[in-house]
Amino acid sequence: MKKLIKIVFLSFVFSPAFAQFEDISIEKIKEMKVPEFSPAKFEAENDFDSFFYVDRNAKVPENALKKAISFYKENQSKISNKKYIAIADFTQHSSKKRLYVINMENGHVEQYLVAHGKGSDPDHNGYADKFSNIPNSNATSLGFYLTAETYYGKHGYSLRLDGMEESNSNARQREIVFHGANYVVNTGDKIGRSLGCPAVENAMSRKIIDMLKGGAVYLAYHAKYFN
Repeated sequence: MKKLIKIVFLSFVFSPAFAQFEDISIEKIKEMKVPEFSPAKFEAENDFDSFFYVDRNAKVPENALKKAISFYKENQSKISNKKYIAIADFTQHSSKKRLYVINMENGHVEQYLVAHGKGSDPDHNGYADKFSNIPNSNATSLGFYLTAETYYGKHGYSLRLDGMEESNSNARQREIVFHGANYVVNTGDKIGRSLGCPAVENAMSRKIIDMLKGGAVYLAYHAKYFN
């Protein structure tokens, strides 16, 4: 058996296919350098690897989560509250807990009810299918926002939002804010509609606002409009 292995090895070494390696000595091999590992380059090439711990139970729609994390990574200098990301998936029916608040320190996800605007659901069937940035449209505006300051208004404790895209640039002018509302109630059926605000349950509003206030990322998402 050993003799057979030796014959096969010698045949391989002196075959024409191996001839191209004949001039590579052990000394030359030792002189070869392996490219140095670059953590920055590795992280850039593996965009989401550093957030492997986020949403381990896969609660958040995958594409929405990827969009939010990409925005989060690319806009670190603009984000004051880096602890949380919020995503409202308006693809889903309003009876679903479609607001996801993600703790970026430990990856934990909490889900809440959230309303869409009357203008986005004119027949009130529970699905938002129209979106607008126009004042008085009473519609939800899609896109990325940064949360801003809190205040007390007609809905009590509320949180202002600044739109970061053309699709939601009028958010402050339209007074699109996080606030609690009596019409956001878990009855198993569709919930009420807002005038464009991401309204939440009164019982949960302070908790949600306190997590997100002061410059956190909020994404108003619909699968039809995000590739």
